[in-house]
Amino acid sequence: MFYDPRTGQHGLKRNPYKSLVVPRPIGWISTISKTGVANLGPYSFFNAVAENPHMVMFSSSYRPQSDLRKDSHWNAEETGEFVVNIVTEDLKDQMSASSASLPHDADEFKHAGLTPAPCRNVKAPRVKEAKVALECKHFQTVRLPAQPPNHGNVMVIGEVVGIHIDEAILSDGMVDMTKFRPVARLGYWQYTVVDNAFWMEPPP
Repeated sequence: MFYDPRTGQHGLKRNPYKSLVVPRPIGWISTISKTGVANLGPYSFFNAVAENPHMVMFSSSYRPQSDLRKDSHWNAEETGEFVVNIVTEDLKDQMSASSASLPHDADEFKHAGLTPAPCRNVKAPRVKEAKVALECKHFQTVRLPAQPPNHGNVMVIGEVVGIHIDEAILSDGMVDMTKFRPVARLGYWQYTVVDNAFWMEPPP
């Protein structure tokens, strides 16, 4: 089959797009507002985009006509900082709870039963229970095309300035996926756990 996504006419029960670009890692973004209110939310449009320096991005919905930004996006721009916490299998329920639509000044850490922990190089808190957390400085926000005009997306890019790793997920000096067990987003309301891997070196 073939369809032009600009028309929205795919002929299927549900839009297949997010089921095709998979698996997608989940960036569990924690921030703090200028007034000291902590925020936490999961984003499945997230990934590493460069290695040297370490750069990551997450994409958030945005309503340009009213300048309506999600808290993670707003706080990252206003304070210049955010933290990417990596969701693992043991934290999937807490991740889901943190995605609830709560009042602007609500504490998602408390709502999800999580513990905010201090970072080294940014003021935003990290999730203490997370096995991996990346402290980030805001680098740039790219406003993506809006379709329809009143509903768009932004790509928030940050430089990683600190990395926390739970040593329990290490084996022989490397990250062991069987111990790490990160959660990834598939399509619809489906998720998966990365619990196996194969080694394949490039040809000489």
